[in-house]
Amino acid sequence: MGLITSKYFRKNVPVFLEAIFYLKLKHVKNTVCDLKLQLWQLETLLLQKDTYVNYSQALSYTSQALSQNLAGLRHKSPIRKMSSKLSYYLEDNWKRLWVLALWIGIMAGLFIWKFIQYRNRYVFNVMGYCLTIAKGAAETLKLNMALILLPVCRNTITWLRNTRAARALPFDDNINFHKTIAAAIVVGVILHAGNHLACDFPRLIDSSDEKYAPLGKYFGETKPTYLALVRGVEGVTGVIMVVCMLIAFTLATRWFRRSLVKLPKPFDKLTGFNAFWYSHHLFIIVYISLVIHGERLYLILDWYKRTVSLNLFFSFTLFT
Repeated sequence: MGLITSKYFRKNVPVFLEAIFYLKLKHVKNTVCDLKLQLWQLETLLLQKDTYVNYSQALSYTSQALSQNLAGLRHKSPIRKMSSKLSYYLEDNWKRLWVLALWIGIMAGLFIWKFIQYRNRYVFNVMGYCLTIAKGAAETLKLNMALILLPVCRNTITWLRNTRAARALPFDDNINFHKTIAAAIVVGVILHAGNHLACDFPRLIDSSDEKYAPLGKYFGETKPTYLALVRGVEGVTGVIMVVCMLIAFTLATRWFRRSLVKLPKPFDKLTGFNAFWYSHHLFIIVYISLVIHGERLYLILDWYKRTVSLNLFFSFTLFT
């Protein structure tokens, strides 16, 4: 039986070889056809053709058209490359950009409004631009202290993500916006506290009795000393807020939050997530001090013009 099978195999070897060759050739033809079809599809996408194309088009023509299009992409001018990158960037970040533009615009408007307001008051003749800058920065601080808690209100943000507002607002960037507002608060504190402590307080103390006389209703009939200004309710609450913010902002940085800074014991407790978390609860002290600070403002006697408490009340009511 094995002998018969062997003779039959030797007799029909050419037939087997021909069959194998035919199958291989057919497989190669199918592969070439698939390659032609894929190249045609790629060419259609690049050329954005809306008309019908003959599937039997020569492969050389397709390759030539494809090469021409790829060459055109490689040799873009710097202006076209820049415009393409800009268009892609705007497409990806338009939500962030318009929110930031609106926020910066509101801050700029508040700063300019308060700056002009104090520029036209008599106190400008004594304290100068130090006071106008400090008051303008204070107005931006009112806004940002009312906004900074919104991005970290989890329930509110989760609810807003499921509304139509998510089509125009980047709620997924809430933490980045929280950090951006915190950076603006740092700048505002530097401008506000720095101008008060280093500029307009010394100018007030060094002013002549004639210039100081119209300001007696705000600071007292007797010209105050520098220490008296700092030890007042306004000064003490301001210092408390600055210290608490300094602690919270420092422990919230990447180096402390991720324990990248190695401190000796027992100061190693100041690093890590727990230190970051508990230090952020200092905002309770900050907001209490802010309300007191806002109710004892210099140069404002009418209670209804002290808007700090009102701003915080509306913001807390909205967020909760």
